[in-house]
Order: sequence, then C-alpha cells, then structure tokens
Amino acid sequence: MNKQRPIYAIGHRNPDTDSICAAICYAHLKTELGMNVVPARAGSINRETAFALNYFKVEAPLLLSDVYPRVADVAIPWDLTINERQNLRELAQIMCKDGVKSIPVVNDKRELVGMVSVSDVAKRYFEDIEMQSFADVNVSLRELAHVCDASVETGNEKLDEIVSGEVRIAAGSLHTVQSSVKPKDVILVGDRINEILMACIEGGAACLLLTGCSKANAEVMEAARQKQVVILSAPHDTYTCARLINQCVPVSSIMQTDVISFRASDMLSDIKGLMTKHSHRSYPVVENNKLVGIVNSESAMVPEKTKLILVDHNERSQALEGIEMAKIIEIIDHHRLGGIQTNDPIFTRQDPVGCTCTIVADMHLHRQVAIPPKIAGLMLSAIISDTVLFKSPTCTEHDREMAQYLSKIAGVDVQEYGMELLKAGSDIGNMTAEEIAKNDMKEFLIGRYRISISQCSVLERQQAIDRKQEILEALDGMRRKAGYDLSIVMITNVLEEVSILLFIGEPTNLLSEAFHMDAQDNVLLLPGVMSRKKQVVPPLSEAVKFLPA
Repeated sequence: MNKQRPIYAIGHRNPDTDSICAAICYAHLKTELGMNVVPARAGSINRETAFALNYFKVEAPLLLSDVYPRVADVAIPWDLTINERQNLRELAQIMCKDGVKSIPVVNDKRELVGMVSVSDVAKRYFEDIEMQSFADVNVSLRELAHVCDASVETGNEKLDEIVSGEVRIAAGSLHTVQSSVKPKDVILVGDRINEILMACIEGGAACLLLTGCSKANAEVMEAARQKQVVILSAPHDTYTCARLINQCVPVSSIMQTDVISFRASDMLSDIKGLMTKHSHRSYPVVENNKLVGIVNSESAMVPEKTKLILVDHNERSQALEGIEMAKIIEIIDHHRLGGIQTNDPIFTRQDPVGCTCTIVADMHLHRQVAIPPKIAGLMLSAIISDTVLFKSPTCTEHDREMAQYLSKIAGVDVQEYGMELLKAGSDIGNMTAEEIAKNDMKEFLIGRYRISISQCSVLERQQAIDRKQEILEALDGMRRKAGYDLSIVMITNVLEEVSILLFIGEPTNLLSEAFHMDAQDNVLLLPGVMSRKKQVVPPLSEAVKFLPA
C-alpha cells in the first residue's frame, strides 16, 4: 500500500550482471546522498549474476514486472471499520467522531461484508414513520437498554432474550392500552399511572421501558418479577427513547452488500471505468476477502507517477512494461542513445566505457561516498562480465583501472575471481533452450526491422553447436510470439574469443551484408567478435542502409 513511494533504480529487461549490479550500487549511492532509492530488476537473474550476489552476500533487487499504475500505488491503509452486528447509534458515533461519510462493514473475521454510508443512514430515517419492528434483526433486550442508556430495575436475567414482539408507546386510555398490548412486546411508558403499567404486564409484555427517569412502585415491581417482565428506566423522554430504539438495529440491516471492491494488484486503467460509472468517493481494497485499504476515486484518476532511474539502458524497447506511464528522472548508461523522450529535463550520465558500473564507481568517488566491500565486489563483477575479463573491444583502460581499484576494496584477485565468475555463467548445459534464447536479450530497431539479440557465454562452443536445432526452435517460438522480424542468439566463447550467431527470421541477408560472409544453416562463426554493442549492432545498423526498400 502506498505510504512513501520510493524511486526505483532499474536495468533493462532480461538483465545481465551489469544491469543488476548497477541498479544495486547506484541505489546505494543515492541512498547515501539522502534519497529514497530502491534497486529493482525487470526480469530473472542469470547464473552469473546469482554467483556474484551469493559471493558478496547481497540480496537480489525487487522484481518489477511493470510500472503501470496500480491500486496499491494510490490506496491508503484503513483500520476504521464497523462490525456488522454493531448498531446504528454506534455507527453514528463513529461517523461523527472520525468525520467520515462511509465505513466498510466487516464480520468477526474482518472479512468485508458490506459498506454503509451517510446516505444509507439518511434513507433509513426518511423511511421511519413508525416504530421499528425487530422481528427479523435479532436485537436483544440488553442492546435495547444500552442504546437508551437505561438502567435495569428488574429482570436482569432476561436481558439476553431476543425481542420478538413489537415496540409500542403506551398512549391513550387504559382500555386502549389493554387492547393494543400483545405478548412479547416492548412498551415505552412515560409518566403513567400504575394501572397502565399493570395492564402492560398482564398483557404479556416482555419489557417495560420507563422514560424520563420514571420509576415503578413496589406493586408493579413485584408483578413484573412474577411475570418475568424486564423493567428498564431511561433518562430520556419518550420521543428520544423512540428514536434511540430505532437506532438499535444492526448495521447489517441497512448496509449495501453489493460492494464494488478492488485488489491491490488491479491496474488503475482497468478500474477507472467502474469508478466513473458508480461515482463513489472511495472503494475498499481487499485481499483474500480481508479489508486492507481504501482507494479514493480522485487519487485514482490522476495517480502519482512511479519515478525511475534507468541504468544500463536508455531505449524504450529494452525498458520494462509501462515505462511510458512512469517519470524517468535519471539515466546512467554506456550504450548508444536510443530515443527515450522525457517531459522534463533530467540528469543523464553517458560515458563511452565498457560497463555501467564503471560510471557508478566514478560517481561514488566524485561524490566522496565510501564504497563498502560488497558494493565494490558487485561493481567489479559487472566490469568483468561486460568486458569479458577485459577481452571485449568495448573495454577501456579506465575499466581496467577501476577494476583493480575495486578489487582491493572487495578483497579479491581480479583474474582468479573473474574466471570463477565467467565459469559460473558459461555453462549452458543446465539451461533450457528457451532460457538460452532469452538470456540477456535486448531488442533493437534497426532500420525498419525489430530485431532481438540475446547473448550467452560458454567455455566450449561445441555445447551450442550440439544443441543448435533446439535453440533455433526455441528462438523461433519466442520471435513469433513477440513479433520480431529477426532473432539472434550470440554464443560467445570467452577463452577462444569467438562468437557463434544462431539466427531465425528475416531478412537473413542482413547478416551476410553486415559480416561479409554467407550464413550456413542459420549459423555464422565470427572470430574475434565478443561485444554485441560494438561488434554486432553497429554492422547491422550500417548494413540495413544497403538493403532494398
């Protein structure tokens, strides 16, 4: 439920180690600088990243499937309720004390059973032209005494009996009273002669409510005891007691049971139509039938946008779902500019280095924020991963220098730890074909073609060649489902410094044009190619210019 919404630092879909570690480490920097920033991720964690997190004992970031505004973003916690068995007088007292116009009604298990509003109460009073019948609402004599602030004169043992007769006012002559009183009735009696009281007792009344602090004489009291009639004495006049008794009915008798409620996970875009149609001020939020909060219609119509800091990406196609509904306040990245537009000026940091975490480490130093060993370890892991232990052409001298600096803080040897990290992420033997097809996948708009490029690292390229057919089938299934024109898996051998491209879709001649070689059976072998960013995307972007329109 919405209390103080944080800013989320988050990487791209199908995150790699740099995407996850940059989110964690940049959130650390911003938190140290006094901002409420929470690291998040837009997909599952791969084996390499899991190794780094476990090694340095850091929890995985919060998983966000999307940032579409949901009920949970605008709902407020709500403890003010009324039990369905409480009466209307208690309801009125709660409404007056707390200044609310509607209250959720719950049962003893705190399950939502209805809503009651001021208009429901008003309707009740407009319809009250005579005394309320209690035949169907199970009101006890004790509740009746309580609502009228009455003291018990006699018949205390009978107070828990349910009122089954009518509530009447003893008015008129003795004959009139005698003819009107029925067995089990509750009779309101003001300053009346004792003959009237005796007549009510003889008529079989269950209870006499003496108003205006009236008292019965000894004869009447004795007759009441013999007939087991309850006598109550109230401080209010007869008219007031009559009105109070009508408030004795339980809330369940007037509440609305056809309640429109929402779940915390409901998207606001899905519920706005219902809100507009019914025009209620507020709606209950329930989980497992339990009330957890209230959502106000005004706040739901114009919700506060989720604030995001994008790390390791800046293209809308690579961002998590609903990015267009969020407010981007910063971008920290080392890739090409991909066209995300913002309504306001924002802080951006785009450096031509091999890893986003190199930039994040620089910012720690520039802001003079101390780097804890575990944060240093994660940033080192990201640099090793993105530069493939400094073998990628994207690697700069600054990446190497920063890695050495961070390794001293983290207390690890760069080469030794680096090989452990790469080995953890280079075994595709335990990965399904679908996992390989989606691993570290990024989407690119190259010319007029939507192209997905995934990447896996291996220590033995034969692992990928032996599974070529099942990987291609999984890749094609993913391509068709997502609507890509062309899908590519880049299998990179980190020891031999060579990549194999497995691809499916059209235009296949784009690959031949980009790498100046013919593809055989949906496979291209590219010696010396390690970087998707620097050695695959740029040639494709250039080659598309020469394809027929």
